[in-house]
Amino acid sequence: MTERGSAAVERSPDRLAVGASAMHWANDRLTIDIDERAVTLGSPFHPPVRGRVIVHPKMIGPAAFALDQQRLHHWRGIAPRARIEVAMTEPNLSWSGTAYFDTNWGAEPIEDGFADWQWSRAHCGREAAVLYEGVRRDGTRFASALRFDPSGTAHEEDMPPAVPLPRTWWAMQRTARSDGPARVTKTWEDAPFYARSTLRSRLFGTDVAAVHESLSLDRLRSPVVQWMLPYRMPRIG
Repeated sequence: MTERGSAAVERSPDRLAVGASAMHWANDRLTIDIDERAVTLGSPFHPPVRGRVIVHPKMIGPAAFALDQQRLHHWRGIAPRARIEVAMTEPNLSWSGTAYFDTNWGAEPIEDGFADWQWSRAHCGREAAVLYEGVRRDGTRFASALRFDPSGTAHEEDMPPAVPLPRTWWAMQRTARSDGPARVTKTWEDAPFYARSTLRSRLFGTDVAAVHESLSLDRLRSPVVQWMLPYRMPRIG
């Protein structure tokens, strides 16, 4: 999560490199080589983070979706369901399991287009579910519930009911979508403008373990948060 200048970026149709880290597609899999430094709050030391992550897609989502009427912002679920292999050398950790891979891009900073964002995804048997909603900067709302079948085709579904979640340590508001009760089992990232958590919920008739994120772009715009960012995301170049 190091921010770098444009001179540190190299891109081709099947490869992206940012500094010493890079990812590339080959043999129907995505290989991510990580060579970074960790940021430890309150410590002057920046231990290395090095290793390799391999993503094996189980399905490919071919369609991209515009998130605003001007089509300035887009989202695509590249691999809504995948298998992952992680082999880190520093620290010495490794594991494998299920995974998910998507992308979003825009012709302007995301905080210029949106004020709030709620997102979640879950594996539902051989399928995958992705739900996202939010408030655009002009005050209009957007929402979509997508169910990806084993071929990767996205099917629009009715949005499940909204379920409020407890606020984070930073008092971030969170809302999930679930056909029944939803509870937070673990909050993995808790920042002044962003939270990522694991939920237990129910989607499309299946009890699931879902990954959920809440993003406040109003908070991200705050001068105080902008001042704090380099302490968590170093800027080089």
